[in-house]
Amino acid sequence: MLYDAADNPGSLTPDALCAAYEQQLHDVITDVGVDTVTEETDVDAETIETLSNIDPDTDTPVIPDLRTEDAAAILAVHQTRPDAESVIFELRDHLLMSMTTTVVDVDIIASNVDLDLSGQEVQQALEGRAAMTLAQLAAIQQFLDERNNQ
Repeated sequence: MLYDAADNPGSLTPDALCAAYEQQLHDVITDVGVDTVTEETDVDAETIETLSNIDPDTDTPVIPDLRTEDAAAILAVHQTRPDAESVIFELRDHLLMSMTTTVVDVDIIASNVDLDLSGQEVQQALEGRAAMTLAQLAAIQQFLDERNNQ
């Protein structure tokens, strides 16, 4: 469900974690087919095609600006996954719980990740009031997991 794409996200770079998200999307596209994902989501066909052809051995993301909502829509196409809205709610819940256990707020996140976002912008992304990209998700999740494991 995106947040579980890697076993130990805090040990990865944000780029490697973002590539793990993309690998999870690639696996769904491979399982159900490019045509099915294209038909059942509003995600651009070129984006789906790009994700279907990624190199599984790379730690470099190919579409870091893909919105988490689009990634959730792709995941939701697989019959073993919940709907896209549930994926997003679970993702947000996971991030907010990580913030609680790590005892950090949005300003601490903003000052410790390389996203050029204010604390308010991080909060808006976490709450779904602003779009969050996979790259932003990776940076935030990596930071929280690394802090949680200290």
